[in-house]
Amino acid sequence: MYKIDESKDREKYILLIPAMLDYHFPLMKYAFYSKNYHPVIIDLEEDVENIGLKYVNNDMCYPAIMNVGQIIAALQSGKYDLNRTRVLMATAGDACRGSNYIGTLKRGLRKAGFEDVPVLNINVQGIAKEETMKVDIGMAIRALVSVYYGDILMILYNNVLPNERHAGEARAKYDYWMDILATDLKEGKHLSFRWMKKRFKQISDDFATIEQNPDKKQIVGIAGEIYMKYCHLGNWDLEKYLQDNNCQAHTNGVTWYMLYYMDTHLLNKKSVITPFCRIAQHFLAGIQKKMVNEIRRNGFFTLDDFMTLKEKVSPYISMNYSMGDGWLVGMECAGFLLSDCRKVMSVQSFCCMVMQTCGKGMYSVIERRLSGKGHIANADIDTSGSRMNYYNRVHLLIHQN
Repeated sequence: MYKIDESKDREKYILLIPAMLDYHFPLMKYAFYSKNYHPVIIDLEEDVENIGLKYVNNDMCYPAIMNVGQIIAALQSGKYDLNRTRVLMATAGDACRGSNYIGTLKRGLRKAGFEDVPVLNINVQGIAKEETMKVDIGMAIRALVSVYYGDILMILYNNVLPNERHAGEARAKYDYWMDILATDLKEGKHLSFRWMKKRFKQISDDFATIEQNPDKKQIVGIAGEIYMKYCHLGNWDLEKYLQDNNCQAHTNGVTWYMLYYMDTHLLNKKSVITPFCRIAQHFLAGIQKKMVNEIRRNGFFTLDDFMTLKEKVSPYISMNYSMGDGWLVGMECAGFLLSDCRKVMSVQSFCCMVMQTCGKGMYSVIERRLSGKGHIANADIDTSGSRMNYYNRVHLLIHQN
């Protein structure tokens, strides 16, 4: 496994990656280190929306505009040697505008004068095969481990932060474990599944030592499209807004999305590898269930593991629509209401085809079928949208009976 020295860019190329997963990318970036690439997660925020609009048609979805805006802003910063810089764009490659992200980025780079900067991609749909980054076993292990660790840190941090008796303890604990796990990933040690289960217990027990106020704040679940759900740029700092308004925000983990994607895209095809994919899903679901059990053992809130949650919500949602985030959105919304989380805020990009049909098409049905369990509100986010109207929608949900 490649030995990582984060302090030096001795690798051949700088690999620029736009922000998407706030809690996961600080760990997941270690999966992209190799003898060729030194990854950099772009943290630029100022004016990236306007830069994206300058080089991307405003009919494209908000995540594409923000991703392209961040990348071009980074290239324009003068911080990177363009001769040794590459750009990475990840896409699910579904039948939505997400499948056009790679082409959209390339057109934007040409317009901005960076047509010579190569664009690499990661997808499982065979898009632009000649430019798809090759994934070795070390990269796959680091990526998989970091997704689980990102999940448990995100869930525990959001459980404790709004309820901590002494301000700053949750953040200190979060940073402490980020340092430990980052060291494991950099050094390629303690990455076995046996060690992961051990870490789940250690992390949960450690967060449980933080003294919390006895009167817990109301929980508001966050659902929606993957970028809007996990990136503060995509949801306009929804998590912070909820916390500032006396709420406990809860965003479900990325491993649920991973298992959903396997369920809908890899296991529904007749292929010689399908039985192996089913075994892999069962194995990965077992690790997730261990993580959920350790979180709950100390009284923290989380949704059921994927397999349990899928079975529990099956009477209330349709699982026929599997494009993009598909029925995962409905599953999480119904799962929140069934878990006594009475309020769910679902966020999506304006005119996102998947979210307008599978998302908005299911909210009212779920509320009717789970009458009295709670409320689901939704809001579109777009470059032409009003943040005031968006926050008003969130505020109405917070104070709804």
